[in-house]
Amino acid sequence: YMAAYEGRDESRAQRMAWWQAKIGHLTLLDVDEDHIFYAIEDLSSKKPRYYAGKDADGNSIYKAKNKPYTAATLNRYVATMAALFTWCIKKRIAPKGWSNPCKGIEKSPEHNEVVRFLDKDERIALLNACKKSKWPKLYLLALLALTTGARSGELKRLKWGDIDCERGEAAIHRTKNGDKKILPLVPAVLQELEKFKGAESKLVFASRLRPDAAYHFDWVWREALKQARIKNFRFHDLRHTCASYLAQNGATLLE
Repeated sequence: YMAAYEGRDESRAQRMAWWQAKIGHLTLLDVDEDHIFYAIEDLSSKKPRYYAGKDADGNSIYKAKNKPYTAATLNRYVATMAALFTWCIKKRIAPKGWSNPCKGIEKSPEHNEVVRFLDKDERIALLNACKKSKWPKLYLLALLALTTGARSGELKRLKWGDIDCERGEAAIHRTKNGDKKILPLVPAVLQELEKFKGAESKLVFASRLRPDAAYHFDWVWREALKQARIKNFRFHDLRHTCASYLAQNGATLLE
């Protein structure tokens, strides 16, 4: 299924690996609604972990968050398996007349979160903290998100060949809606890009160990937030901040 997957969900492989560990020993004929239900029940009682760098021996360090998995995350785990089962039915891999076990699983109620954006002091503190980060490109990444409103996944897929410094633009070929869009690049971003310019086929925010994959920046982002003393703020909230600043400066809803 993952070999054939062409979607834009970057965390699907991680969720599928979790499911493989949970029910990978079963055949499709053996899997039923109870397996899905109790797996999600077990997940809801645990706390998610995040990547926190490497130890002295080069081993990856994962730390537990203070809060349990959100309802939205639990729903995405169910949706991942539901998609796999649907694919199996379409490909005639599932037994004839077999029913998708996820159909009877109720979605966890998701409560809308309060939209968060940075005020002037927070913005200055956060950008200064990003400049001091152990990862040199964090400031560039945050500045791009703040000034373009682009999503994290869009910026992670950005290649040097997508950037036109003369026109001051960056092309996003695969948005969440499957469309192409152009990001306007402000002078501060262009100046920062010049420091790291690479080959056209390379990712702008490539991993140090795997140049073909995006850098896992969660841990340096958390460090920057801690240094700036900013709480309850996600990377995605930079997109909200961009929209808020535009609205405050007279932009229309469409703009």
